[in-house]
Amino acid sequence: MLHTSPDGPPWRDLNHNGRLDPYEDPRLSPEARTADLLPRLSLEEKAGLMFHTVIESGPDGTLLDAPGALSKSPTRSVVLDKRMNHFNVHALGSPREAARWANALQRLAEETPHGIPVTISTDPRHAFVENAGTSFTAGSFSQWPEPLGMAGLDDDDIRAFADIARREYLAVGIRMALHPQIDLATEPRWGRQLHTFGADPDRTARALAAYIAGFQGDGIGTASVACVSKHFPGAGPQQDGEDAHFPYGREQVYPGDAFDLHLGPFRAAIACGTAGMMPYYGMPVGLTLDDEPVPAVGFGYNRRIVTGLLREQLGFDGVVVTDWELVNDNVAQGQVLPAKAWGVEHLTPRERIVAILDAGCDQFGGEECVDLLIALVREGVVAESRLDESARRILELKFRLGLFDDPYVDEDAAEQIVGCAPHRAAGFRAQAEAVAVLADGAGMLPLKRGSRVYVENVSPDVAATLGEVVENVGDADLAVVRLAAPFEPRDDLLFESLFHQGSLDFRPGLVSRLADIAARVPLVVDVALERPAILAPIERIASVLTGTFGTSDAAYVAALTGEIAPRGSLPFEIPRSMQAVRESREDVPHDTADPLYTVGHRVVPQRGTIMAGVGFAE
Repeated sequence: MLHTSPDGPPWRDLNHNGRLDPYEDPRLSPEARTADLLPRLSLEEKAGLMFHTVIESGPDGTLLDAPGALSKSPTRSVVLDKRMNHFNVHALGSPREAARWANALQRLAEETPHGIPVTISTDPRHAFVENAGTSFTAGSFSQWPEPLGMAGLDDDDIRAFADIARREYLAVGIRMALHPQIDLATEPRWGRQLHTFGADPDRTARALAAYIAGFQGDGIGTASVACVSKHFPGAGPQQDGEDAHFPYGREQVYPGDAFDLHLGPFRAAIACGTAGMMPYYGMPVGLTLDDEPVPAVGFGYNRRIVTGLLREQLGFDGVVVTDWELVNDNVAQGQVLPAKAWGVEHLTPRERIVAILDAGCDQFGGEECVDLLIALVREGVVAESRLDESARRILELKFRLGLFDDPYVDEDAAEQIVGCAPHRAAGFRAQAEAVAVLADGAGMLPLKRGSRVYVENVSPDVAATLGEVVENVGDADLAVVRLAAPFEPRDDLLFESLFHQGSLDFRPGLVSRLADIAARVPLVVDVALERPAILAPIERIASVLTGTFGTSDAAYVAALTGEIAPRGSLPFEIPRSMQAVRESREDVPHDTADPLYTVGHRVVPQRGTIMAGVGFAE
């Protein structure tokens, strides 16, 4: 409830003492308000600030009164008992339900001793890929290409997307984006490329500047969504392309001595004012900085990286939140995912907490073991002043976002803003424009409507807008086939099935079947390039070859027909063979021998001209 004073602005009596305390006074600076609040907090409240875990909304926008599919505790327990107030939201209902849930969560937070509001965060949720470890499909939100696709468009397009995403997040109470992901996609096999801006460091730096400007504005304020740039100091150079979520992917290597190249986008993010940073899971192998070897432990445990490099050398004083579950194993859905304690697997959870604090991190991502931290302080193992150091950064960001003054949202406005027609139309256009035409040797594009068409993996209703849909290739004038990029299915560890890793080769049987189609009718092939698939066998048989990075069937047809002109370009090179991939260096961009297509490649259908080589639309 808002209180009024004759000589001051409205204010919220967050500690219920009937008077305006400095931390409740919106006229004071975030620094002054933090300086007043921090000494008031109990050890339990300080510890609660330093945990940032998964949460889910309940039916009809209610708070869950039991553990969810991935959340470990009832909502009331984590807020009131554990004093936590940072949550990465997974399951959300309709816009109205999402807003209702966010308001219910903020009302619950008012019951805590000092009424510290909740910061609701999210992984990307405006595109196509559903992976509980990294992202969510758009659902009620407007739907756009994945960041790889946005990288092939202009900086203005990226800022327009980020501004719309910001408005939709704000409408449902989300105030922190656990993105952008500004790693360089230098290892073709790596399974986390989809949410990067590709392999080119200059393009990534420009894209992230537009992205952060769209989410945060000129400075973090009440209309901002705070960005957490990840994964410091660059997650791309994974040994053999394996992902560091899993024990077999823990090593990060630099055979090309290109560590500083990967650091470049993070320097740019700091210059742009990113609110937060997230260190990567990976552990550097054989890395030397300033003539000193860097310890081979995960970056979240690595004092040389977080304190020495990020804090002291680069001057970052924002919030550092670890990637998820560095302390405890995650057991859910009948599977286990070991704690990502790479290089320190032998440490106990208590010892891991100490190591993460010593590294310089502020928040434990994906954890809620506040009791361990409290015990460490009470036993004198961790100084309470160390908690104060992180709590200061965390509280100042909450004050800058305006959460202490008004964390609530309007359910009616949420329903009107999220996924509204103009936003959806902008996202649809971006999906079509982001299509990268890789080959059109026959000059078939744009396609004319009215043909008899055979399709695979295209909605029949959408295909019907091209012409008469036939079931047999022999009856068709044209075939249109959409494919997923190849990967090696794995499903032993929790979430492992959601990460597409391993070989980039298409199965020979698939290629043979497509060759048979191409021998009978002109063949248009689209490949969803979440990773740079080996396209040489497809290119030899397709009349038209395209790459997409999050494009619906309807938007794809709009691009094929020229209703919306495709102008996307490759954010990474397409290797000619898996042998070339295996012989390339994990940390060096554009490093495969004799690539089929170079970074920036595109064909302009209207002119039938190839624009190849490094370089993107300005």
